[in-house]
Amino acid sequence: MKESNIKQEKKTLILGAGDTGHIIARKIIKEQAQAFRLLGFLDDSPEKQDISLAGIPVIGSLADLPKLIQLYDIELVIVAITNMDKNDFMKIEVLCKQSNVALRRVPCIEDLLLKSQPLINFADIPEDSLLNRAPVELDDAGIRQQLYRKTVLITGAGGSIGSEICRQLLKYEPEKLVLLGHGENSIYLIEQELRELTENTILVPIIADIKNGQQMHETVEEYMPNVIYHAAAHKHVTLMEQNPHEAIRNNVIGTKNISAAADKFGVQSFVMISSDKAVNSTGVMGASKRMCEMVVQEFAQKSNTKFSAVRFGNVLGSRGSVVPMFKKQIAKGGPVTVTDSRMTRFFMTIPEAASLVLQAGTFSKGGEIFVLDMGKEVKILELAQNIITLSGYSLDDIEIKFTGLRPGEKLYEELLLENELEPKQIYPKIYVGKTKDVNFDRLYEILENCDKWTKVKLREEMIALANSNQTVQKI
Repeated sequence: MKESNIKQEKKTLILGAGDTGHIIARKIIKEQAQAFRLLGFLDDSPEKQDISLAGIPVIGSLADLPKLIQLYDIELVIVAITNMDKNDFMKIEVLCKQSNVALRRVPCIEDLLLKSQPLINFADIPEDSLLNRAPVELDDAGIRQQLYRKTVLITGAGGSIGSEICRQLLKYEPEKLVLLGHGENSIYLIEQELRELTENTILVPIIADIKNGQQMHETVEEYMPNVIYHAAAHKHVTLMEQNPHEAIRNNVIGTKNISAAADKFGVQSFVMISSDKAVNSTGVMGASKRMCEMVVQEFAQKSNTKFSAVRFGNVLGSRGSVVPMFKKQIAKGGPVTVTDSRMTRFFMTIPEAASLVLQAGTFSKGGEIFVLDMGKEVKILELAQNIITLSGYSLDDIEIKFTGLRPGEKLYEELLLENELEPKQIYPKIYVGKTKDVNFDRLYEILENCDKWTKVKLREEMIALANSNQTVQKI
């Protein structure tokens, strides 16, 4: 294949004049027009002939590719047809090899969302361009006003969400970022990554455990952060089902420890990451997250610190998320395991989740639960089927195996409750709620007695408290 030379325009054709092809073309034109010369789209759809996208014309069908490669001396072909048949792609691949033409393929939207390396030799396509809804537009001025030249502490800074919060924080030029986490390797990696991105923000890596209240108090007292983003938590549903005492210690008591330190030392804003599994909990993990929300709301009632929580759905690309698991199963030839044909989930991307955390902190007056409108629920079975076909296989090639609900799992998730939901969005795509009549006495009774109880009793007590006075209202 011809060697890439970014100093010269590489003559390029895009196969597919749909949404993905359009996004790719706009991205090239906006950011790397000096490296790629887009000569046209090829598409087999009759209604797309003789039209232009982003100023680039559709110049023929896929059958015209051999002659157009010769006519225009094409150097790169980008396949942007996400549902292309495997055999059809192989024919294009052979043609490009024979013609000494570089070939790049965009296999599926999930790859565009999750791929850490560029697919086609230019910067990754923006994830929000590929969501099936309008992205949240942030109030950058409001966030900058809160964070510029301030000290910010992030717990769980080495995790999927915590590390993305750290990346996005650099945009607002804080004076200092305190990167707190229990795993030394993940904290080391995010510190090294951030050091390459900033010269103006001091980075302080802290290896500490949120279960250690003294450590939390000492850390907050030493660095006196203006804002805390609390992302540290155990999130694995089935593991927490088997380890309820650890869920209590890490998630709930850990949240209590860092919240108490924030209250004592006058932190201005404290934002905790929660989960849609906190709503009508059927398992330990969701119940522990609801209890974390209760801890935050209890502190909000008595503290000058503005405590709030942000409730997420499933995050594409986060550790343990379903899409990477499906892709690994497909790569092995199957089967792809789906819990239940009826199961649905809400989805969002890691950058969008992190953005919501930052935005929530600017709106908080104390005690709120912020939720992103993530559009319609996605059927997990349909997601699995789409990933199989978009990966170049038919549903006959890869078996889908139903495994049944595991302990603590639900068929569907909810995001807000009827007694929490405010009727209007406070900001485009962001809802806010405030839970009333929380039984804080019962909450602290469970925390005081949890070590004395069996797994079964603790699980029952957690779920009973989490679900008290809850009526579901889907948004």
